[in-house]
Amino acid sequence: MSRPIPPDLVYDLVGVSSPSLSPDGGSLAFARSRVDKDSMETRSAVFVMDLAGGGGCARFTAGDNDTAPRFSPDGKRVAFVRPDERGRAQIWVIPADGGEARRLTNIPGGVSDMAWSPDSSALAFASDVDPDRAPDDHDPKIPRVKVARRIRYRADGLGWRGDAFRHVFVADAESGETRQITDGEGDDGAPAWSPDGKRIAFISDRRADREIATHSDVYTVSADGGDLTRRSAGLSTVAAIAWPPDGDAIAAVGSDDDFATAGWQSWLFVLRDGRAPLRITDDSISVAGGYAPLVAAPELRWTADGRILFIADARGRSAIYAARADSDGGGTRAVWESGGLASAMTFDAGARRAVALIASPESPGDLHRVDLDGGASEKITDFNREYLAERPPARMEKFNVNRGGFEVESRVFLPPDFDPERRYPAVLDIHGGPHGVFSDSFSPQQQVLATAGYIVLAVNPRGSSTYGARFMKAVLGDWGGEDYLDIIASLDALCERDYVDERRLGITGYSYGGFMSAWIIGHDARFGAAVVGAPCINLSSMYGTSDIGVRFGEAQWGGSRQDALDAFLERSPLTYAPNVQTPVLLMHGEDDARCPIEQSEQYFTALKRMGKEAEFVRFPGCSHGFLRTGHPKMREEYLARLLAWMDERIGGGA
Repeated sequence: MSRPIPPDLVYDLVGVSSPSLSPDGGSLAFARSRVDKDSMETRSAVFVMDLAGGGGCARFTAGDNDTAPRFSPDGKRVAFVRPDERGRAQIWVIPADGGEARRLTNIPGGVSDMAWSPDSSALAFASDVDPDRAPDDHDPKIPRVKVARRIRYRADGLGWRGDAFRHVFVADAESGETRQITDGEGDDGAPAWSPDGKRIAFISDRRADREIATHSDVYTVSADGGDLTRRSAGLSTVAAIAWPPDGDAIAAVGSDDDFATAGWQSWLFVLRDGRAPLRITDDSISVAGGYAPLVAAPELRWTADGRILFIADARGRSAIYAARADSDGGGTRAVWESGGLASAMTFDAGARRAVALIASPESPGDLHRVDLDGGASEKITDFNREYLAERPPARMEKFNVNRGGFEVESRVFLPPDFDPERRYPAVLDIHGGPHGVFSDSFSPQQQVLATAGYIVLAVNPRGSSTYGARFMKAVLGDWGGEDYLDIIASLDALCERDYVDERRLGITGYSYGGFMSAWIIGHDARFGAAVVGAPCINLSSMYGTSDIGVRFGEAQWGGSRQDALDAFLERSPLTYAPNVQTPVLLMHGEDDARCPIEQSEQYFTALKRMGKEAEFVRFPGCSHGFLRTGHPKMREEYLARLLAWMDERIGGGA
């Protein structure tokens, strides 16, 4: 019998991120990370792999927290990020052939979104500018008041924002001399240099309605600073940008639909002065992008022959695509099917070779080298091979349910030693968002459950991304409606299989998945155990306490609290707490600004007051995203408690 993947996998799995190809394609820099069990801290370093001469892979930087390497366009240097003594990210530079790294920046707001100038003489980056930042010599024992003047005064994972905004800076690559080139109200990021090095394009949410709506735009500014030019009129949101070789246009990953935000459902556009944006991809794919301007997106590349290369997702799988910059969607084709989910991509100077970071159901993430001319590929990292050989991951299957005019796709994860002649408990897992998606990738939560003997059902109900805009937008104003029925129909279909033990069903979900888990147990008594993570429980109070309550909630829940209060109450799981018969484990980060912990507090109090079986676990110092980036002990604890709650109530194994 194979060994299960335990909750302490967070200490053993090796992470790979931020690949960067040298201009000639002969070397690859990337960040490699792993949790140090003694210090309980994540350690990372930059590694370089010799792709041309077969010289292997070796550690390249000496720091404990080195990340985000970037080769300079001339191939002579590698810039990377290392925290200073106060934990603020700063740019360091090291010769590409090795040697001593030197610190380039010393900026109070730290750095992100780093980009080399075309001539390798400077780096653009984004940094926080906070007029109320405490001086370096401030005594931390003396408290300071905080004053909010805007609705968006804090952000999950970033904490207090107040009057702070991110802006674009340029640093000289030799002297480190730094100048700020944007200011004003708006978060600026993702800087991209024009081919001649005279202008910088960037993404910003500086529209007048930024407090109450989710909008972002492409702007350009002189590399020396000055007036801004908006380049994306006609688009609602933008997630990534790239210049063509001649610099007369901009490619943008974005959306022209206010209710299909870039990053959830994105198309590729070409922006030319004086013309409406030209959409060059159709609804069959969603072009991969970050949640602008705070998260980096996979690299775009506009080639000399008029193609744009990019990663896009369809039905939870990624591929590298090429599109003609002058087409209206007919010229798009897949260059390479990844077989999983891509989160990063880098090109050589001629865009003939690429390296992509791919997660699959069998691996949390490996780098793949791709020949863009012929489509051949090779997996070039496999750091978790031995661990996963000893603990084989679950096997994934898919099935579809048709209802309400949509095809609803589900993934089923089966124990490695699965025997269809036996009967197994099943856990229904529900993703966040609601525009998240279960992909052909590696989920620690699903793997821990499935390899412990559970069948795990992962449904992509309406609202999920990568299935088209119409499917994604169908959830708006209808949380707990047709999305709920999609999930239940998929569960019913799974339960028709002889090897599913309907007497032993569990349910879990996080964020919107926490909402839906609580909603379902308030309407369906068949579950023997529920683990509800960081949920939306009371839409009325979440509207006023979440960092995105207004601009997200009004679009998702049918309007403002004042205009839609009855709907808020009707669609809140708290309203149906009296119906709950399932034992409930609530788990929530205490520093969660996205779904504040008061949501779980309300639900726990209601359940206990009515005599229900409930337990409430609080994770100190943890934001909404702590399951991905939080303290390793907290991540292990979440997985361990999830597994124990299911084991004690519905029992793992056949």
